[in-house]
Amino acid sequence: MKQTQKLILPALIVVAAILVYFLYFSPKKDLGLFSDFDPNNNANKDIRVIYVVEKGVRMDPQSGGSLFYARDRDGIEMLIQGPRDLPPGMSEAESIVLRGHLHHEYFHAAGVYAD
Repeated sequence: MKQTQKLILPALIVVAAILVYFLYFSPKKDLGLFSDFDPNNNANKDIRVIYVVEKGVRMDPQSGGSLFYARDRDGIEMLIQGPRDLPPGMSEAESIVLRGHLHHEYFHAAGVYAD
């Protein structure tokens, strides 16, 4: 009886840790929302979106990077200012992951990863 009581608290701690991981920290496969980003916050966060193939990619002469469009879960299309080198196979990928922050007119992606 006393042995079982000693195991209850550690077991509850392990279960709580597993729940926190799966609910908050596990990677998600669903699309994100641009509206979750604050344009006044420059912290880079990840968002999973769909690359809009029809609009293509063009180079930005001012920044030296790339410009393209992406669509979030609500269907909102946003101009993305990304790095010069984009991942191969980006147009064939189901979704892409952008690591960056939102400006008022566009999303600045420090990194683009094909999923």
